[in-house]
Amino acid sequence: MVVKNILNLRFVAPKTKSALKSVLFLSTLFLLGACADKPETAAPENYSVKNNIITLTENSTIKSRLVIASPTEELVNIDLVVNGFVKAIPSQYAQIAPPFAGRITQSYIKLGQKVNVGTPIFSLSSSDYYAAQQDYLANVQELKNAEINLKRQQDLFDNAVGVKRELEEAQTDYSIKKLAVDNATASLRVYNVNPATMKMGEALVITSPIAGTVISNDLILGQYIKEDSEPLVTVAELNKVWVAAQVKEKDLAILNDLDEVELTSEAYSNLPFTGKVVNIGQVVNEETRSVEILIEVDNTKNSLKPGMYVSVKLKDTGKQTLVVPAKAVFQQNDSQFVYVQVGPDQFKKQNVTTFSTEDANKTAILEGLNATDKIITDGGIYLLQAK
Repeated sequence: MVVKNILNLRFVAPKTKSALKSVLFLSTLFLLGACADKPETAAPENYSVKNNIITLTENSTIKSRLVIASPTEELVNIDLVVNGFVKAIPSQYAQIAPPFAGRITQSYIKLGQKVNVGTPIFSLSSSDYYAAQQDYLANVQELKNAEINLKRQQDLFDNAVGVKRELEEAQTDYSIKKLAVDNATASLRVYNVNPATMKMGEALVITSPIAGTVISNDLILGQYIKEDSEPLVTVAELNKVWVAAQVKEKDLAILNDLDEVELTSEAYSNLPFTGKVVNIGQVVNEETRSVEILIEVDNTKNSLKPGMYVSVKLKDTGKQTLVVPAKAVFQQNDSQFVYVQVGPDQFKKQNVTTFSTEDANKTAILEGLNATDKIITDGGIYLLQAK
């Protein structure tokens, strides 16, 4: 052996430091060579995988590290706190913009004023509106002429002195003229204009489409407004508002058994609000893996303002729920799983729906496990490489 040969070498003290370094270097090489001659011991196989079943080998070194137990059943109150923001209910919110290009001639409202449906907001002097008036009146006159001609042709035909072809032409002309009047009428009614009471040349009066409060007013008398200008007035009914909040995909199950929704705001830290979930989004945001929920909140005191941030506490009724140690649950992509025992020294991954509890060391299992299941409650980390 190399080691024996080294021991049989007669030691001669080196005369210089450099000679001493050389001797030490050569000795190190001999020792490394001796160690390299020793055979390595292969690590034992701990498990095998077949059909997604993990089977521990007889001599597996991780057997003793696994703790196996059943889930416990406990009374759990699941509280979820998420952030949300206040928004007006769309059907109770209106941004009012001029339908035509023109000049503002009069304002009828002020900021904070209560308005009803049809309340005048402002007047607009517009050449486009005048053209729409002229078009309507011209169509009305043409319809009258077509009606007179139709009656005349009908009388002639009834008295056997008219021509059927001329009667049919009069009927077609009347139908076309009536359709033109209907279209012109519809165009005016879009702007809440009653053609029957309309006066030629008068300014267009823009009215409120909803009842509520004027929460923004950017009207300037004499200002010329383009047809595609931004809304000038906003009216909103804020006695009730929505709070939009994002709930993680894995936490959606709590929404099925909600007892109440409590909201707090930094502006009113001592004044909690309550509400109810009125809509759960149908689409999961792929980036945040969350779903938007809408909570309707009574706001008769107008304390909550659109755009305000609030804290949303979703609380369900306490119920008996399966609970496992938090370290028994693992994350894989967008799902969570535990290792369930399916036979002696055999395990498989089981997807579960979980929820955090007040105890950070425990996790509630909402779906995926039965009380009689045996799972790895500790040591499952040693099986994460099993494919």
